[in-house]
Amino acid sequence: MSARRSIADLSADLADRAESFCHQYFPEGRKQGTYWQVGDTSGAKGQSLAIRLQAQGGRKAGSWQDFATGEYGDLIDLLQERLGSVTLKETLREAQSFLGEAPCPAVPRTARKAEHPDAASAKRIARARKLFAAGKPVLGTLAATYLQGRGITRLGPALRYHPRVFLRQGEDDLDPPQRVPALLAKITDIRGQITGCARFYLDPSTGGLAEIESPKRILGQLHGHAIRFWSGKARTDLVVGEGLENTLSVGTALLEFDLASCLTATHLGLFIPPPGITRIWIARDNDEAGRTASKKLRNQLESLGIACGDLVPELGDFNDDLRAYGRDALRRSLLKAMKAQGLEIEDG
Repeated sequence: MSARRSIADLSADLADRAESFCHQYFPEGRKQGTYWQVGDTSGAKGQSLAIRLQAQGGRKAGSWQDFATGEYGDLIDLLQERLGSVTLKETLREAQSFLGEAPCPAVPRTARKAEHPDAASAKRIARARKLFAAGKPVLGTLAATYLQGRGITRLGPALRYHPRVFLRQGEDDLDPPQRVPALLAKITDIRGQITGCARFYLDPSTGGLAEIESPKRILGQLHGHAIRFWSGKARTDLVVGEGLENTLSVGTALLEFDLASCLTATHLGLFIPPPGITRIWIARDNDEAGRTASKKLRNQLESLGIACGDLVPELGDFNDDLRAYGRDALRRSLLKAMKAQGLEIEDG
């Protein structure tokens, strides 16, 4: 039996025991007719996530959807989200244990902590999903003012705006949190599942970043993931950049390319490429951290058989270049660099 068939069989067997599954893994939920309702994939109280308990009208038992985030899938997907599994193998092992097909091995507490995000991490991911879901489109908001003030016109559904996001000035701040406007950016894994939300706190009086310690903050998990922007065309090339503004500056000049922003140099070096990509253009900052991250990512990609190209700004980063030279000049510079590294493209 193939691995794919085995997963399908496990999923079907879980679906046959959907209600027992829900009682075990989502005890804070409750049965509502033919559904089990719970707050989210972390198992919090609420009604946003609905799990179908019985097949009906062509819909399979075990199918689920989180109406707050738009996520959906089968019980294998849901179990992986609930456990915070690092690998699919761990999820399948847990499914087999639930079904009584394999013993549940005794795993030392320290090993479990290393394999799975702790409860606090799972809660942060759930909070990140709810925060992004509460945002609204950026056009006509302070978030758009901030990006357009930096010369950026490439936006997309990965960005939202919220006028009142909780903010603490620092970790030692004992005062009640403030509510501050923020640009929100959706962090996703290669399956499109939300793993985090980046917050860019804004100053309404200036249209720029708030003058606070660390105005750019991440809620949830970023390791290996990214903020993604699609061009609307099926392509095998992907531009992967450091900061959000840096990546969107490249995207403003190259509208025909898909983008992934890793937010920091460290996470640029940890980026996990999605399936179907055959070449990645690494849009790094012009500094030592950028060079180190680019080298690390290049080594990883080449081991996977993915071709790489380097895109390096003339100034500190590509947003500096965009603001200094303009969109058209940046486009010419990027296409020239790409052509020198083997890309054939019509510059219409």
